[in-house]
Amino acid sequence: MEFVSPEGLRLDGRRPLEMRQLRAEIGTVAKANGSAVLEMGNTKVIAAVYGPREVQNRSQIINDQALVRCEYSMANFSTGDRMRKPKGDRRSTEISLVIRQTMEACILTHLMPRSQIDIFVQVLQADGGTRSACINAATLALADAGIPMRDIVTSCSAGYLNSTPLLDLNYIEDSAGGPDVTVGILPKLDKVTLLQMDAKLPVDIFENVMGLAIEGCKAVVNYIREDHQFKH
Repeated sequence: MEFVSPEGLRLDGRRPLEMRQLRAEIGTVAKANGSAVLEMGNTKVIAAVYGPREVQNRSQIINDQALVRCEYSMANFSTGDRMRKPKGDRRSTEISLVIRQTMEACILTHLMPRSQIDIFVQVLQADGGTRSACINAATLALADAGIPMRDIVTSCSAGYLNSTPLLDLNYIEDSAGGPDVTVGILPKLDKVTLLQMDAKLPVDIFENVMGLAIEGCKAVVNYIREDHQFKH
C-alpha cells in the first residue's frame, strides 16, 4: 500500500512532517479537580484528575511523597469495532503504567506526602496515537488541577513507512506494521521521559524518526503554552 503519494501527500492529505490539528478544552469534568478533552486529529481523549486527597487504602501510604494512580480505558464506541476487549486487558494495563510513570516524572510528588493523586484517561475516539494524546490530556488536566509539576510533559509519535519518516501517525499508518516511535519530553528541562518503539530500525533512521517525534512534542508544547497559557 502506498502511504505517501508521488505528490508527497499522505492518505489524509498531510505532508510527511505535518502534525494533525490539535484542539483542547480545559475544565470539562465538573466534579474533578482538573480535567481536559484533547483532540489530535480524529483521536479524542478525556482526562480527569482527582487529588491530592487522602489515600484510600492506608497500606499504600507513602510517607515522603504522593501516591500517583492512573487508569486508562477505551470507550466501547471509540473504534467502531463491535468486539471490545474486556476491562483490565493487558494493553490497557500497560498503557496505564506508561502514563503513570510518565506523569510521575513531572509531578513534584515530594510536596504532597501521604496523599493520593488519581488520573483517569479515557479514549472517546481512536484514530492512532492514543497514548500520546492521553499523556497530553493528562498534562493539561494536572495543570488545571494546580498539581505542582517540575515541567509539563508532552508526547508525540513518528513512524517509518515506504522509506519515509512520518510524523503523528493516524490509525491506518499506525496499523500498517511499520516501526513507530512514541516519545515524551520535559521541554524546559530538555529531557526525554518516555521512549517506546516497536519493530527494529537502523540507528541512523531511528535517530531521524525519534528527532521527528521530539519536534512533534515541541509543537504540542507550543500549542499548550500559546492556547492555554500554562507557563510551567
